[in-house]
Amino acid sequence: MISGTILSYIPMNLSVYKEHYKETIRLGIPIILGRVGIIIVGFADNMMVGHHSTTELAAASFVNNFFNLAFIFGMGFSYGLTPVIGGLFADKKEEQAGEVLKNSLVINLLVGIGLSLCMFLLLLNIGLLNQPEELLPYIIPYYTIQLFSVIFTMLFNSFKQFSDGTTDTLTPMWIILASNALNIIGNYILIFGKFGAPELGLTGAGISTLASRIFTFVLFFILFLRHSKYKNYLKGFKQGTINRLHISNLIRLGLPVGFLMGVETGSFSLSVIMMGWLGSIALAAHQIVIVITTLGFMVYYGVAAAVAIRVSAFKSRNDYPEIRLAAFSGLHIIMGMALVVMGFIFLFRNQMGFLFTQEASVIQLVSVLAFPVILYQLGDGLQILFSNALRGIADVRYMAYVALICHFGLALPIGYICGFILDWGALGIWSGYPVSLSLLGVLLWKRFNKLTIPSN
Repeated sequence: MISGTILSYIPMNLSVYKEHYKETIRLGIPIILGRVGIIIVGFADNMMVGHHSTTELAAASFVNNFFNLAFIFGMGFSYGLTPVIGGLFADKKEEQAGEVLKNSLVINLLVGIGLSLCMFLLLLNIGLLNQPEELLPYIIPYYTIQLFSVIFTMLFNSFKQFSDGTTDTLTPMWIILASNALNIIGNYILIFGKFGAPELGLTGAGISTLASRIFTFVLFFILFLRHSKYKNYLKGFKQGTINRLHISNLIRLGLPVGFLMGVETGSFSLSVIMMGWLGSIALAAHQIVIVITTLGFMVYYGVAAAVAIRVSAFKSRNDYPEIRLAAFSGLHIIMGMALVVMGFIFLFRNQMGFLFTQEASVIQLVSVLAFPVILYQLGDGLQILFSNALRGIADVRYMAYVALICHFGLALPIGYICGFILDWGALGIWSGYPVSLSLLGVLLWKRFNKLTIPSN
């Protein structure tokens, strides 16, 4: 049984964290920049669509929230590759890492096909969700285009997590940023019909996004085949076999993480259905706030992903003191970032809506929804950090269980009660997240301490 207080195993002298701060920031900045690029695209998408039509913005809110469930589950599932590659990289087993990448591409392809089929079944039954009738002509074509992008995203995820596991976080960053630039340009041309292109509105945004996701996978695949730094990995990739051992290990590590992230996203996706019951104004405001809160999530994720990479390397040597220093250095950075994000949202809560629409009722509702978003930033940062630290030491099942309890047992019921029984409306629907995310963060923190504090 692990004994002792938690604080007795956390160095109070911050100087011992100095090198850990440097290394975490070195690995994390490229991941953050890549993710911030995704945020910028999200801002650009929603700004262009919102200024083209508030109705289209509401339709985008509905579709994006459901596809975020598929994309984020897929991203979480692919995370199972990072600790495996991290351990092989630390042991200089490059050919074996190439073989594992090959197996990851196969299983991610199958997961991508499965997710696409699930989303297609939802499309066939979309009328059961009782969304506003005026949105359906925009929802259906945009939704259909998004179906085709899931598989390419999953394949790119394999290459990205492989690259992160080898501590090369720069290559995926540049690929993502290049893709984002192409996406924004394509959006401008196709949404508004510039340079002789037809004015396609929301459908144009969907086409541009699909093209950018195909680009990320194709470019990374070409780099892997041709760049000299991948020579040894490529040899293992070509000669390695698709085998049950690697596939089962990737599923064992990836499925709980995908479930954890899918449950969180699923709670937001189900809340968008409740928002739809309140009408198009609530849906549009919900979409704007989702884009804004993604700012914090992606920044925290960049640091936490760097922590997972470093923790997996220390875990291969069973160096638990360094595992803890790596994790808590990341926690310090994320908590500082969370305070900055909270201040930013508070200061600009009344202006944020203007970036996306001129609709006064939407802008006013966005300023109200900013408060629960502010309240859950610290809890969100905490749970992101420790879920990644646990991923680094390959402890992933517990986090899936507690995520299910926190999101479906707390966030959604609290949101429904506050939103409809107490009649708080859209604010009530968002009220469960500060509770659920904060509790989840504390539970994962305790789990990490249990597994990494030495027994007496």
